[in-house]
Amino acid sequence: MRIVKLSAWLFACIVLFAGTPDNWLTQAAAQEATDRQAAEGTPPELLDNALCLSCHGIEGFSVPGADGRDRDLHIRAEEFVDSVHGGRYCVECHKDILEVPHRAGVERGVGCVECHRNLWDMARRRGETDKFARLGVVVQQIESYMHSVHARPSMADQSRTNATCYDCHNAHYITPIDSSVGAMGRLRIPEICGRCHTEQLADYKTSVHGQSVLGDTNPFAAVCTDCHTTHEIASPEVASIRVGITRNCGNCHEYELETYLGTYHGQVSTLGYAYTAKCFDCHGHHKIQRVSNEASLVHPSNRIQTCRKCHEGATAGFATFQPHGTTGDFERYPFLWIAGKGMGALLIGVFAFFWTHSALWLYREYKELKERRNQPHIRVDKVAPEEKKYFKRWPAAWRLVHLVFALAIMTLVLTGTSVLYGESAWARGFINLLGGPQVAAIVHRFAAGTFITLFFGHLIYVAYYLSRNWRTFKVFGPTSTVPNLQDLFDVVAMFKWFFGLGPRPLFDHWTYWKKFDYWAPFWGMVIIGFSGLMLWFPEATASVLPGWVFNIATLVHGEEAFLAAVFLFSVHFFNVHFRPDKFPMDTVIFTGRMPLEEFKREHTLEYRRLAESGQLENYLVDAPSRSMAVGSKILAAVLILIGLTLLVLVFVGFGGHVLSA
Repeated sequence: MRIVKLSAWLFACIVLFAGTPDNWLTQAAAQEATDRQAAEGTPPELLDNALCLSCHGIEGFSVPGADGRDRDLHIRAEEFVDSVHGGRYCVECHKDILEVPHRAGVERGVGCVECHRNLWDMARRRGETDKFARLGVVVQQIESYMHSVHARPSMADQSRTNATCYDCHNAHYITPIDSSVGAMGRLRIPEICGRCHTEQLADYKTSVHGQSVLGDTNPFAAVCTDCHTTHEIASPEVASIRVGITRNCGNCHEYELETYLGTYHGQVSTLGYAYTAKCFDCHGHHKIQRVSNEASLVHPSNRIQTCRKCHEGATAGFATFQPHGTTGDFERYPFLWIAGKGMGALLIGVFAFFWTHSALWLYREYKELKERRNQPHIRVDKVAPEEKKYFKRWPAAWRLVHLVFALAIMTLVLTGTSVLYGESAWARGFINLLGGPQVAAIVHRFAAGTFITLFFGHLIYVAYYLSRNWRTFKVFGPTSTVPNLQDLFDVVAMFKWFFGLGPRPLFDHWTYWKKFDYWAPFWGMVIIGFSGLMLWFPEATASVLPGWVFNIATLVHGEEAFLAAVFLFSVHFFNVHFRPDKFPMDTVIFTGRMPLEEFKREHTLEYRRLAESGQLENYLVDAPSRSMAVGSKILAAVLILIGLTLLVLVFVGFGGHVLSA
């Protein structure tokens, strides 16, 4: 026996010679241990690793455990030296070991957390944190672990954790994950986790991931820690963990995650909420199979049952929903591709024309305004009575409808784009302040209901008006909003004026851009309204239409909303408030009254027609009261400020969405 021990001693000395602890951190730790021993009245002597391996280096070395079974205490010296702990003294971790043979009746627990924290504190005190950056990473992992489900007391024994460091890591053979040995160590992770999670391991072994890892020894296939993380493990019932696991799926399945995030399910997930379907709700948890496998939850034969886990009334149409559909793949998703290209062309066309129109208008009107200001003028004390009058442009009912309509649209834009651009910090902040996407959805639908009520109420009024005046109403008359050939002539004349090639055209009751503003909600109702109703009532929609219409509805609903928001708060605001003749605001829609001089300039043809027919006097009213004038300016300023804020938020969200795509 003495010869065996001597041989083991010599072997350990040879093996450990190159790995003898010699860095200052180890020496400092050793010194602290020596100081501690001295304080406890024990000899200031730190046991060398070779002495430890004189016994523990013997293959088969063991001692009887409390349960009567032998405890294997053998340490493979070569592997220990190659590990991250190979340069440390054994007694740095096994602090109770002060002599050989060891004292009896001492708790042999090892404090991984305490040890690493102490060493890191020591490195910080010495200003050497950069030199031991890896140790800092370990301490960060420890802090994450301390908030995990593993660090919590077990239900049976409050004095123990559910799993501590050495339950997952073999402390003597830890190898950096970025090393070749560490990478292959991934293959052992399922079995390590399975020591406690036996049912999950059994399911995992049957999955496509488990077969690739355990059967094909593929170190790049998903193991437990790829989905659940390594140290921040918590219950999948927690919302943040469900969202985190979904993100983790995208570490391997990038395309699938990107396309998933384009759906309403994914948009809610982006906001950090977990009540919509996540990857594992459809594909399963540990028994995940390929889609082509009949056992897969998303196999065509099983898909409808999977949908019904959330959508109890799901019909066969749900089974054709394309959760990973994209506008970039015509072969697989032709209808979605067509819808995407169509909406893209619409956006480009509308903004290219109207932004160019606004820019040219700004230049030309500013130039003429500057010329008028430079012209000499004669001040008169007496002004013709009619010049003190205002023209009654809007009755009270229409002003109220416009105000409610504006508030409804602003609410729709805010609540809708907050979900559409959920990756933006402002969107998450607003949704959290509001109480979550479900509350936002209620507010959004209330605003949508208000919009629909106003829209159809207007149609009823128009039908009533035409029924009363069908004999005298002229479809293409001066007071009709129906576009006519003159509008086209006006567009051409306007562009000639922009470039100084002709005079500014004269307009009647409606201008071509106001007719566009009037008819735009009709288009928006068809696109945004019907697509929104489809998404609002999915079971009813899927009962008569295929599931892929949800993909198209989501696409056109969001992009048409973007078009409407940007157009209203840029082009419409410019036409009404920001062009030089109107800046900084026009309050006629709030007071209902327009200065007669302004009316003559803006609607010259209507002014002439009314004056010649003797009807002008019927429309002349006094100036709005001071309180109405001031209140209208305040209301206009508030609405303009809200609109411009929404415009900025939409652009920020859109920019972030494009950059993250």
